[in-house]
Amino acid sequence: MRILALEPYYGGSHRAFLDRWSALSRHTWTVLTLPPYKWKWRMRHAAVTFAEEVRGHWSRQPSWDLLFCSDMLNLAEFRGLSCRDIGDLPALIYFHENQLTYPVQIENERDYQFAMTNMTSALAADAVWFNSAFHRDEFLDALNAFLRRMPDHQPTGAVEIIRSKTCIQPPGVTTMPQRGSRSAGPLRILWAARWEHDKNPEDFFQALKILRQNGVAFQLSVIGEQFRETPEVFTRARQDFADCIDRWGYQKNRAEYEAALLEADVFVSTARHEFFGLCAVEAALAGAVPLLPNRLAYPEIFGLGQNEDADRFFYDGSPKALAERLTDMASCVVQGGSLADRTEGLRERLRRFEWPDLVPVLDEAIEKAVRGKARL
Repeated sequence: MRILALEPYYGGSHRAFLDRWSALSRHTWTVLTLPPYKWKWRMRHAAVTFAEEVRGHWSRQPSWDLLFCSDMLNLAEFRGLSCRDIGDLPALIYFHENQLTYPVQIENERDYQFAMTNMTSALAADAVWFNSAFHRDEFLDALNAFLRRMPDHQPTGAVEIIRSKTCIQPPGVTTMPQRGSRSAGPLRILWAARWEHDKNPEDFFQALKILRQNGVAFQLSVIGEQFRETPEVFTRARQDFADCIDRWGYQKNRAEYEAALLEADVFVSTARHEFFGLCAVEAALAGAVPLLPNRLAYPEIFGLGQNEDADRFFYDGSPKALAERLTDMASCVVQGGSLADRTEGLRERLRRFEWPDLVPVLDEAIEKAVRGKARL
């Protein structure tokens, strides 16, 4: 099958998803991309830009069987601007995130036109994929509430139309290297996320302060993507915990990132926003014990309520509870115990997200989407 893929924001998880799937897929991909810069402008102009670019390809490219795009494309505009042969292709949109529930610091500054773009794109698609059921449900619930606020002509039926086309297809993760033997030392704690307020770094560092006050020894790595404006709490924390920092800041390449995961005894999330949790999955596959708040997509992805051992990887979301769990782990390490064996069953379950296992599932799902369109 021949797939035309359009990615207006070719960076981060969007790029990793498209690169790995297209490289391992049994299908033939034509991938058109735009750099990951100024996402708002990308959403505004990508349909026009890609329509022009695809017209050039169409004159020399055999016909495609499917159009695949991410949530950063205004799919309705693109289909309207394209020639009939392109506009009539079965279209599948993948929601890595959405612009209705993606967190903003000041809610009344949210630009709801981008949320409307997500809605019309989903309506224009023949299939709508989300990376988790949590993401799908949060988006559709918020969309329903948003549409009901309209003064008239509320298109609330759009919610069920979109729901009827949805499917949950997770992103893939890279197979992690084998973890080596652990050298002696205190508990090694890793926090790895975007350095933004929705990842809730304040609660993480508050838990570390509790550990310090109780005399619990630990080593610390705080990594992740940073932006021009970084929460002040990181500057203070670097000073407060300077004597126990192993790694700090964005890792310069994939090898350094993987090394940070393989060194860690425990991976901590304090997030208030997470549609899937790629880093948490990769850390667990690298042998680190995940400690996750009981919220967002984490219970779904890590099988809380479905597997007997899953509750050991969750806490109630408070700094106090997190500190208590970390204290127990630190005690185990001091006594010479190993934490790696605690994740053995979890690692087996999470391997379904590794690319070699996931790609055949995605390939079959995309073929099903085309067959479904053909029956209409």
